[in-house]
Amino acid sequence: MRRRLTALLVGLWFPFVGWAGDTQINGVRVWPAPDHTRVVFDISSPAEYRLFSLANPDRVVIDIDAARLIKPLDQGASPGDSMLKHIRSATRNGNNLRIVLDVTDKTRPKTFLLPPNQTYGHRLVVDLLPQGAGSAKTAAATPPATTVKTAPANSLREVVIAIDAGHGGDDPGAIGRHGTAEKDVVLAIARELEQLIRAERGMRPVMIRDGDYYSSLRKRTDKARGNKADLMVSIHADAFKDVRVDGASVFILSERGATSEAARMLAAKENAADLLGGVSLEDKDDLLASVLVDLSQVATIEASYTAANEVLRAMRSVVKLHKPQVERAGFVVLKSPDVPSILVETAFISNPSEERRLKDKDYQRKMAQAIHRGVRSYFNKYPPPGTLLASTRQHIIAQGESLAAIAQRYRVSVDQLRLANNLTSDQVRVGQRLLIPSDS
Repeated sequence: MRRRLTALLVGLWFPFVGWAGDTQINGVRVWPAPDHTRVVFDISSPAEYRLFSLANPDRVVIDIDAARLIKPLDQGASPGDSMLKHIRSATRNGNNLRIVLDVTDKTRPKTFLLPPNQTYGHRLVVDLLPQGAGSAKTAAATPPATTVKTAPANSLREVVIAIDAGHGGDDPGAIGRHGTAEKDVVLAIARELEQLIRAERGMRPVMIRDGDYYSSLRKRTDKARGNKADLMVSIHADAFKDVRVDGASVFILSERGATSEAARMLAAKENAADLLGGVSLEDKDDLLASVLVDLSQVATIEASYTAANEVLRAMRSVVKLHKPQVERAGFVVLKSPDVPSILVETAFISNPSEERRLKDKDYQRKMAQAIHRGVRSYFNKYPPPGTLLASTRQHIIAQGESLAAIAQRYRVSVDQLRLANNLTSDQVRVGQRLLIPSDS
């Protein structure tokens, strides 16, 4: 009887002890971004926790019930982190764990649990945002504060290209068979594209993500709009369960995606100070607001389709295409109502051969060059009014052409061509681009 009683007590006790230590904190990862810091705790299972802030000094506290550390979390700030100074932890009330995030200033923390994916297990995520950022009323409608170069009145501006490298930080995107993360290769291609556009006269690049950090999909489109982008190019690498599938693709927004976005905009119009290129819907009745949204979306999708076709045509010489035509989908990053947007799937990272190519610097450069050629071709044909590109036409020298023949074709003088292109002689080479003054 005594043995049975002992066994019963042990059977009751040990499940309780096992449950008390059931949530294991396996590690922490910190992802600093320009406008927030994300702290991710790898946990063994969903946890019961409480989060609150304290002042003097400023800190964010997370109390996790029935949790224990597998290894110490104490660590200092990551390089470039402007919000998080230090992470420390201590056992509390025997079985509970207290984690303290020492911050540089008052923050507005957001927290949530994430289920396992192909890369990570359960996670507890804490986003540290500047106090006052991201209120429900303004987050969806007001673009974040950005620094935009302004030109003097009556001067010509540059065309702005927003370059969006997909995923980032705790979101690696698709993972190739050999461990290649989508977030890394698309950022490399985006940086190559940035350099090419920066060197282009009359164009200016804006990097939506320029480091290994996470940015929400809505925040990406908001940043493009906040910088008054003329085109947004989102760069990704596709994946599929069949490793034989290959090829690159270019997407624009689908009709269904446009319809759902229009409904979202109209539902939030009272909170939106600037939805359509500076036009507010707040003071418009429902019918007029609907018409304005439809007109804006139709024009934006048409421009997106034209730009996507130019990019797809340029990519054809670099890589096999998955589909020979522009495709349509409801990707959130394509839903900006007044910024033409395209999404480029550079290859299938799930295909071993294409995974190897995506890691190759030469391939990354060639893909960026192809996207650049397509973007340049689009804006040469359809330059926005008031831009440097709109003030001049361009001509690419073909075999057998001379400066005099080009001048005759465009009805300008040779002297005007020399002056516009800073030429010291009449010699030209195949592939050279000449600016043709439109006011000549």
